[in-house]
Amino acid sequence: MTDNDGHRRTLWRMRKYVIMGVQGSGKGTQGALLAHDFDLTMISVGDIFRWHVQNHTKIGAQVRRIMAAGELVGDDLVEAVVRDRLGQHDWNYGFVVDGFPRNRRQAEFFLETYDIDGVIQLRLPDEEVHRRVLARRLCAGCGMDYNLIAHSPKIADRCDVCGGRLVSREDDTPEALASRLHDYHTKTNPVLELFANKEFVFTVDARPDKITVQQEIRAQLGLPAYQA
Repeated sequence: MTDNDGHRRTLWRMRKYVIMGVQGSGKGTQGALLAHDFDLTMISVGDIFRWHVQNHTKIGAQVRRIMAAGELVGDDLVEAVVRDRLGQHDWNYGFVVDGFPRNRRQAEFFLETYDIDGVIQLRLPDEEVHRRVLARRLCAGCGMDYNLIAHSPKIADRCDVCGGRLVSREDDTPEALASRLHDYHTKTNPVLELFANKEFVFTVDARPDKITVQQEIRAQLGLPAYQA
């Protein structure tokens, strides 16, 4: 940690962001870059559910069945998980939430409960979503994420970390993706409209490389530029 880190914390007050976008738009990557530099807690609904699946919990078994059917996890379960996670109050300097809220009711709850500083919308055309998502792979051993377009393993179909076999996610099929995209657009537009009425939404083109996208996010949020 550099000397500038302490100064940065004192310079920036607690900040609370929501990052939204279709699968493959880079929400996790962009949220993590933002969280790392400003000591924010990254809260990813997808990561929470993957932890439950990998640790064979009751929630994990339920999520696995839903994913195998190519469906989205129900809003009630998502809301319960997020409420529990935010209730831990370990986000001393703020947070970045990925995967929530997913409908207008949840958005209203969020606005009433937390002072949101901004909603980052990563915009990505559906055809690019298909290209990116269907190239995703997951290590069957350690869970490391890969993308055959941007992050290929050194040895084909083998994890660089543990040597495990790379597999497609159960829900990464063309049919399941089409269903999720339809569900996302149907539910997300009312959420974005609600946030936009509060002038919270900052829309960023998610097609460029990750550093360019991160720089644009920070420019729109009025934050210092990203230093690689």
